[in-house]
Amino acid sequence: MRKKRTNGEKLSFVEVRKLKAMLLAKRNEIISNVTTMESEALRRERTDLSNMPIHMADAGSDNYEIENTLGLMDSERKILVEINDALGRIESGTYGICEGTGEQIPKKRLEAIPWARYCVNCATLSEKGMRLKEYGRGYIETYPDKSIDADEQ
Repeated sequence: MRKKRTNGEKLSFVEVRKLKAMLLAKRNEIISNVTTMESEALRRERTDLSNMPIHMADAGSDNYEIENTLGLMDSERKILVEINDALGRIESGTYGICEGTGEQIPKKRLEAIPWARYCVNCATLSEKGMRLKEYGRGYIETYPDKSIDADEQ
């Protein structure tokens, strides 16, 4: 289902093309970063296979570095999914439309975060653990996300 822009401020073809180029560049950067992190982690594992005794503090530092790298890789992969979704929205003609209100996401926000799927207000509600449910044009009902509460307990 294709959503209509309600505030009349449609992105131009040139603006969409510019934002698509930004998305593709960021995607390539993330893929490169993740590949580098993976190869560094594998290289570190291979060098740690020696028969030399390892001090407990060194092992703790190594484990911290590995956990930190895995966390960074996970964050990068999540952004990569968002970028691929944004590229899909460009192809479907729904790019730049808030998934909560159906209104145009401000151009400044898209320039800062080209993979944004929500306007600032909806993104804030989403980050606070509120699920967004669209009712009609531009009206949003929010309610607590029970899955978030269950994870915190």
